[in-house]
Amino acid sequence: MLKKHLTPIASACTLALGLAVSAPASAGGLLKAAVADWTGGAVMCEIIHQIVEQELDYKVKRIVMPSGPNVQAGIRAGDIDYACENWPSYNTNNVNYVKEYGGDGSVVKLADSGVVGVSSYYVPRYLVEGDGAKAPNLKTWENMNEYADLFKTIESGDKGRLIGCPVSAWACDDTKRMEALGLNYIVSELGSDAAHWAEVQAAYKRKEAFIAYAWEPHWIHATLDLVKVELPAHSDEKWPATGWAEDVTFNYGSPSLLEDHPKVAELISNFRLTNEMQAPLILAVDVDGKEIDEVVEGWMKENEATWKSWLPKG
Repeated sequence: MLKKHLTPIASACTLALGLAVSAPASAGGLLKAAVADWTGGAVMCEIIHQIVEQELDYKVKRIVMPSGPNVQAGIRAGDIDYACENWPSYNTNNVNYVKEYGGDGSVVKLADSGVVGVSSYYVPRYLVEGDGAKAPNLKTWENMNEYADLFKTIESGDKGRLIGCPVSAWACDDTKRMEALGLNYIVSELGSDAAHWAEVQAAYKRKEAFIAYAWEPHWIHATLDLVKVELPAHSDEKWPATGWAEDVTFNYGSPSLLEDHPKVAELISNFRLTNEMQAPLILAVDVDGKEIDEVVEGWMKENEATWKSWLPKG
């Protein structure tokens, strides 16, 4: 767990911020926000950024960096003011820093974001149902070894291949889970969610057998017919020999945001974007190929009454 020291990535972020002090002045000042490395979190925060800039007259420096421990290290060091869509199952250091999880309060939970996440391993429905289904009994993790040969590749040798969580900083612990549950699989980590979904889509198009990590809400479930493989019920004590908990996600930031920029903190605390509201925005970016800022601009024009209700009073 991170305690007091910045990681090299967070330190590099600090240097980049030092070079960014010449950003155009605005009445509210300059805020620094992390950009999530998955589309849902990124589009959520872009809505907040645009409201902060257009309605509260701040300039927001958007910082692209891996999510997870580095973001919280940056917040604690004063290099990041706020970030979006913390998934508790993927941020095990919440217990050290976030008061509501027993932490020291050096990272502040501003409010629930509105998105409630579900994570698991999924297979295509054609693999488990209907005529020609090759794995009709693949319902839970207990059946995975029965079909390990079905998921073998040249790279995986005599084991099945699991397309695991794409980014190591998300702390999915897929390899440890395979070992703890005695599953005869190796984990393939593709490095980004874009590469992850490209691999899944290509395999689906070829009607191949695959088992892959996925989460909801996500556009992939609107384009591919996937079925969840049930994992053991979540347990903090037994993790990672369990599945993920249902994630009530939240937006978070620095304690100084509350003190120095209370209107921004109030806006973020009022903000809510539900699964149903977020899904078409993700689809527009990841499937239709639109830029995030363009998608958000369109959403704001069409949902003015919604986002104006989040504005600070007075």
